[in-house]
Order: sequence, then C-alpha cells, then structure tokens
Amino acid sequence: MRVIPILLLNERRLVKTIKFNSPNYIGDPINAVKIFNDKEVDELIIFDIKARKLRKGPNFKLIESIVSEAFMPIGYGGGIRNLEDARNLFNIGIEKVILNHLIIENGSEVIKIIEHFGSQSVVACINYKRNFWGKHIPYFPETTLKFNYDIKSLALNYQKIGVGEIILQSVDKDGTRTGYDIDTMKTIANVLKIPLVIAGGASSINDFQFAFKNGASGVAAGSMFVYNGKHKAVLISYNNKF
Repeated sequence: MRVIPILLLNERRLVKTIKFNSPNYIGDPINAVKIFNDKEVDELIIFDIKARKLRKGPNFKLIESIVSEAFMPIGYGGGIRNLEDARNLFNIGIEKVILNHLIIENGSEVIKIIEHFGSQSVVACINYKRNFWGKHIPYFPETTLKFNYDIKSLALNYQKIGVGEIILQSVDKDGTRTGYDIDTMKTIANVLKIPLVIAGGASSINDFQFAFKNGASGVAAGSMFVYNGKHKAVLISYNNKF
C-alpha cells in the first residue's frame, strides 16, 4: 500500500492550502524532508504551487537541495514546460515528473518526455472541482485553452498517450480533512488500467483503507501529515505501519 505525503512549495517556503487557496506557512522544505527521512516514508510528492504563475519553470537549485537530503523517491510537479525541464529534473534526482497544464497545452511535448524516459517516470495530475450545476469538472486555472473533457475522458486520454500513473485530486476537499471523494475515484478507477492515486481530504487511516478497498493504487495526503489537533499546530508526522 502506497501512502504518500504531499508537500507544497510556495517559492522557497513550505505551505499548506485549503481548497487550493490561503497558503499557510508551515516551515522549511528541507527540514520537513529530514523528518520524513526519520519516519521512513517510502515516497514523497512535491508540488510547487507558484512555479507556473512565475512562468520561470521549476526552481532546479532548490529542488536539487531538497532531493540531496531525501532518502526516498520524490515525484515533482509545478512549472514543467518541456522535455528539457523534465531532463533537468531527472538529472538532479527526481524519480517522477508530475504534469498537469502541459498535457492539455502541449501534449506532443509530453509524448516526447514519455518516449525519452518511459511511462513509469511520467504522472498526470487531474485536479477537479464541483461547478455551479454540481458537476465535477477538470480544474485548470491560468489557461485560456477551451476543452470539453470531463474527468473520466481526461483520465482515459492521459492513459492513451502513455502516462504511467494518474493522481486524482479534489480541489473542494483539499485541506478540509473531511474524507476522500471516493465516489468520483471509483468512477475513474473502474475505467483505468494504470495506477490511480487519490488526494484531497484525508483525515485518518480509515480513509486510506476505504480508498484502497475501492480501487485506489495509492493514497496521498497533506494536512494529515503536517497538522496536529483542532487548532492545526504544525507537527510533521507519519505512521509507517499502514
């Protein structure tokens, strides 16, 4: 069972969001990685939530300094623009690149990354939220592209182009600790042949178990691993006996 902490970078700072908004500073990313080393975490995901807005690509120097301290494989997403960015990330020790906007904006570049580094190294992240009419739709801020994909067809398209894994993340659940959106996850898991990781809303080990029973290949969480108690004291933790 893959249980994966998610760390969010806002430039050089480690933060946690609620519904993708209101980033709250929680510490230094390198210190957090060192704690997860001590907790014997098997895998880690890092998202730079500012990289795309800055349009400068990943902060390779910062990422390299984080990876150099990590004892576990790391997947990275945020600001990846092309094959060269992916190459640089792999060269500094990133295990998997996690793509979002690039797939809909320049799918041919994603295919190049897959051809060069293999499907196992490329992950697609689908962020989604409920619209005014109650329908879950893909969430792509900061893009002017028009597309007609629903979540299921988007996942199938990503599988078709050759990504090795999909992360399904609910924007509405992010940081709320109200449990995963299992119903949506089941809908997607039932049509995929590649692994599916669910994120957004985890509050307990029971949430992990329920997700695994309903088709998840892996579970990811942020708040659950960095906050403690109802007042959200910052306390990075991880129980490696899942």
